[in-house]
Amino acid sequence: MASGSVNPANNPSALLLQLVRHMLGKAKDDDVSSQYQYALRVISSNFTPSIEGDEFQVSQRIQRKLAREGREVEAARFSELYRKLQSQNILKNRWATMYLLMSLSEDRRSKKSRMAEGAAIFGQGLPRMATSTPFGSRPGSHQPTPREATFSMIREQSQSSGIGSTFSSISAHGHTGISSGSNFNTPGDMYTPAGDTQPVGARLARMLIGDSTKGQTYGSSAGYQRMRPTPAVTFARNEEDTVDNTAAEVPEAHLVRDLIYVFQGVDGQYVRLHRAEDAFCIDHQVGVSKPMRDLVHKLAELGWLFLRIRKYVDARSQDKALGIVGQSFCAALQQELTEYYRLLAVLEAQQQQQEQDPGVSDPNTDLTLIRLKVWTYDPIHRMKYLAILVDGCKDKKGGALASSVHSYTLHGDSSVKSVMKHILKLVAFPIRTMLDRWIQDGNLDDKFHEFFVASDPLVKEDRLWHDKYSLRKSMIPSFITMEQARKILLIGKSINFLHQVCKDNTQVKVKGDGVSTTRSKYDDTAMLLDQDLDGSFQQVIDNAYRDTSKRLLHVLFTQYKFLDHLKAMRRYLLLGQGDFIQHLMDLLESDLAKPANQLYLHNLTGMLETAIRATNAQYDDIDILNRVDVRLLELSPGDTGWDVFSLDYHVDGPISTVFTPQCKILYLRVFNFLWRAKRMEYVLAQVWRSEMGTTRKLEAIKELSPILHQCHILTAEMVHFVNQMQYYINFEVMSCSWDELWKKVTEAEDMDHIIAAHEVFLDAIIKGSLLNEESQPLLTQLRAIFDLIIQFQTVQESLYSESCEELRLREVDKESIQTKTEQGDWGLTSQNEQEQKKRKTKFQREFIPTSRAQLKVLRKSYQDMVQRFLVMLTGHSDDSLRLLAVRLDFNEIYKAKEPMLRSPMAYNRTRKVF
Repeated sequence: MASGSVNPANNPSALLLQLVRHMLGKAKDDDVSSQYQYALRVISSNFTPSIEGDEFQVSQRIQRKLAREGREVEAARFSELYRKLQSQNILKNRWATMYLLMSLSEDRRSKKSRMAEGAAIFGQGLPRMATSTPFGSRPGSHQPTPREATFSMIREQSQSSGIGSTFSSISAHGHTGISSGSNFNTPGDMYTPAGDTQPVGARLARMLIGDSTKGQTYGSSAGYQRMRPTPAVTFARNEEDTVDNTAAEVPEAHLVRDLIYVFQGVDGQYVRLHRAEDAFCIDHQVGVSKPMRDLVHKLAELGWLFLRIRKYVDARSQDKALGIVGQSFCAALQQELTEYYRLLAVLEAQQQQQEQDPGVSDPNTDLTLIRLKVWTYDPIHRMKYLAILVDGCKDKKGGALASSVHSYTLHGDSSVKSVMKHILKLVAFPIRTMLDRWIQDGNLDDKFHEFFVASDPLVKEDRLWHDKYSLRKSMIPSFITMEQARKILLIGKSINFLHQVCKDNTQVKVKGDGVSTTRSKYDDTAMLLDQDLDGSFQQVIDNAYRDTSKRLLHVLFTQYKFLDHLKAMRRYLLLGQGDFIQHLMDLLESDLAKPANQLYLHNLTGMLETAIRATNAQYDDIDILNRVDVRLLELSPGDTGWDVFSLDYHVDGPISTVFTPQCKILYLRVFNFLWRAKRMEYVLAQVWRSEMGTTRKLEAIKELSPILHQCHILTAEMVHFVNQMQYYINFEVMSCSWDELWKKVTEAEDMDHIIAAHEVFLDAIIKGSLLNEESQPLLTQLRAIFDLIIQFQTVQESLYSESCEELRLREVDKESIQTKTEQGDWGLTSQNEQEQKKRKTKFQREFIPTSRAQLKVLRKSYQDMVQRFLVMLTGHSDDSLRLLAVRLDFNEIYKAKEPMLRSPMAYNRTRKVF
């Protein structure tokens, strides 16, 4: 030992470093790290005993060794002494002491080997180096055994997964205390899922693996390549070698050893991975019989399956974009691999024992290819379905990944089904966690977009219900139905709507079994997966959906008076408040007759307030009346006030979620149509009043009688048409649709039902008012008829005005004649008589024929348009519109004039093209 000391602490690491410097003759400051690492590996790793840290195994091994040598009495005596030693606390490291004594008693080992193993036992204070640490290949150096890497793999994978085992170990005879004469167990006893009843040998093997994995690290594939022992047999490979060449046949023990490497995904000496064939196989020139070769190839499939799974886990576990669900899937696979590593540890321990005691062979316990096939029967079956699962889950994440895993739980094999259910439970746990937070607090913790509820952070509060949250249908797990997903979406959306839009932070209390009981039941992920057997999850979703929706509707109906606003829209924008609309039209008549550019909004607003105060509208809630306003539409050349005037109703807050800007546009379209139709009714009422009052006055002008009669007939036709249209719109369209809307709104279960009912209502009145795309030709024709009614009003006013003026002049002439006659003068002079005669002639020969011609053209145009309108109605797809055509032509006067209306196919359901 060198006199100088690098580290004043007298620990094994410092002493070993001093020893390396001394043997190499290096100075204190020289770099000897590579040589120090090599020496450290030799002492701390290469000669680690196969039963490290297991006191019970050491004692059992000593007893079996004495029994095999025929020293049963000494074996019994040793057992008694060991029992007494356990009751004393004299020795702190009993297993190491017994192992050293056993090693010293074995005369088959060389002195160098015994010293090395003793150094490994008593040199535990030295730090362990990973098997993948690079070191130089020195001639004559002892290569590390594969045992270290196997046990290291178990330790690292178990620590990384952090999840309990699902595989069970197999019984390693010779390490578990089973008598040497016992045969191997059945496959079901050797490799079963965790939690099943295990045989004694398997439980002892599990205890052995649990203790022997301490302090190990997992080596890389390169480390495994360095650890392959030198083959005992070499071959002269030439073209004459065949697959059945047994002149220098490889011992079965060497093939078993290679298979244990292959099970770990590492090439052995004879069994290697061929990239072209993508399989582990033996070189054709190696001396192995065909039956044994086939058996090795079948067993090597386990290594190929392991590689496939491990590559997926290694690649995906580092992918941050995979998400929490994907990481859970990798953790579940890692757990399966950890249990597989335990199996490999048992097999390698068995194989190491055979190598350490080459002179002692027991055919009942030695590891052979046949026994290896039996022990790996269940693992191959299990790993095969894990590999299939990995292939089926490539490039999937979140709910889609959970759906793929769930599809494999429908397998008919109970063992496969058990494994897949265990993996699915781990995969579904993050989904269950996100689901729990969503339905309880409305929080969406989904950084990797794995959950089936999506959120758009750019959407503002006014569009929260419509656009902020939506369903990712591709991410809905197959064990959650579409109806459940819709309810889950509504639960969280309702909570967020209450908090953010309604400003209501009251905690929703779920009724039923109680909140705490319900939440505790929901915490069990199995409840989410076993819905066919247990309806608890459905009950939780139904209760949360019912109570959150009920709370939202209560706030909407009481605090924000949604139903009152809905009634206001019906009364004001849909002209349901008749007295208000009539009085407003009377006030606005003179102003709306002006050109649109001469209207002033403040004047119209004042008239609106006057109409409210003068009618029953004054008794409405002040908040509702403040929302009613006047709106002028976009001006076009030639428009009058009637064309641009419109009422408006301001909405904000939660009620704007139902009365969206798009809905407001539809309300304005319907209002304009109803306002125009109401104007026609108003105009014809004025025309009728004018006729009733003026006709009696004009009876003195006998020549006007035919014209006035034509006016009466045309007015009656127009009144009938407009009245039937008003009846259809107000009762068949508005009233029926409103009753249906009110019923659905009051019985609604959630906000979506209200929105859907309101949209159906708007669609119905849009269609009934001929404002949909299909009815555009009808609407155009109807507007042309309305224009003729306005034109008729103008013609009639002109006729009555001129006629009344002529009547007044005639009365003036008559009074003048009477006055002059009473005064004794001539009643008429020749000049006056000529003027009167000229005026009457002009009235009779020019005005009356002109007026008669105008009325005739107007009536003809009107009747032609109505006939065309009726033909279009009869070909419409809506039954109500076809029935409207019957009512408009109740006396069949138009049917007699129009051949198309007399056709048997006139009222068929096929729409005719005009």
